[in-house]
Amino acid sequence: MVIEKMDVPTYSVVLPVFNESENLPILYDQLAAIMNSLNEPYELLFVDDGSTDNSVELIKGFRSSNLSVKLISLSRNFGHQRALTAGLMLSSGAAVIAMDTDLQDSPSVIPKFIEEWKKGYSVVYAIRQTRREGLIKNLAYRAFYRILYYLADTMIPLDSGDFSLMDRRAVDLINSLPERTRYVRGLRAWIGFKQTGIKVDRDARNAGDPKYTLHKLINLAMEGIISFSVVPLRIATALGLLVSTLSYASIFVVIYMKLFTNLSLPGFAATASILLFLGGVQLLTVGILGEYVGRIFEEVKGRPLFIISEALGIKKNL
Repeated sequence: MVIEKMDVPTYSVVLPVFNESENLPILYDQLAAIMNSLNEPYELLFVDDGSTDNSVELIKGFRSSNLSVKLISLSRNFGHQRALTAGLMLSSGAAVIAMDTDLQDSPSVIPKFIEEWKKGYSVVYAIRQTRREGLIKNLAYRAFYRILYYLADTMIPLDSGDFSLMDRRAVDLINSLPERTRYVRGLRAWIGFKQTGIKVDRDARNAGDPKYTLHKLINLAMEGIISFSVVPLRIATALGLLVSTLSYASIFVVIYMKLFTNLSLPGFAATASILLFLGGVQLLTVGILGEYVGRIFEEVKGRPLFIISEALGIKKNL
């Protein structure tokens, strides 16, 4: 029997997918059970981000028995944040739930999100109390969130990821923002409105390899910091002022010793150390500037955030 829901869903669940065939059947069973128990129309909006396994075929199989399942296939891998953005832009629900498909975000939290939303909160996000990952990765996550918290101009809640519920007004505002670099959890905090967090324990990945490699995690961290903070530029300015002050002080010391004492400052090692220090500071500041210039370069090109190759069950136009 094919399950068919109303055209206009109350809830949209946006699910970016990249090679998650091992997790999708379990995730779908859990999600369908929870969403059906709500007795309100919903859509499960899977966004395939260029998977090379049989993820798309599995999603089409889900849709064959449940028309609440919808599919957006991107033409290639555009990255998690852009796949999530595609889902947000094509969602139709009065409330939109964003979650990953590796079962680290537990579907059992969704009713708790909805409960808070019905109390009047526009945004309800998960706060990760514990992570079942390696010690080094846990420490790296904790360090990043705290660095971002203190550097960002917008207060981004500590230990909060993309797993959240947003009402239609919040989603429409995020979709209307013109920037190409999409750090969704930062944009979610930036729009404001009434927000609250729910503490959750983040589960271990059910199966398969993590899709956020160290390189991708570093890029995500850089995007978060550079998109929401100018503090790195101010650090570069402060370093320049510090080096200039030290240079002027050293010049004064050298002149004083030459004119008023019999001492001298010979030594290649000392000179080389100073030159290396100055060169390092210059490269650091140029690198910081380069990161911001690179983001400007991405913005001004104006290329689309993603390209859709196939869409099933989608009636909303971009």
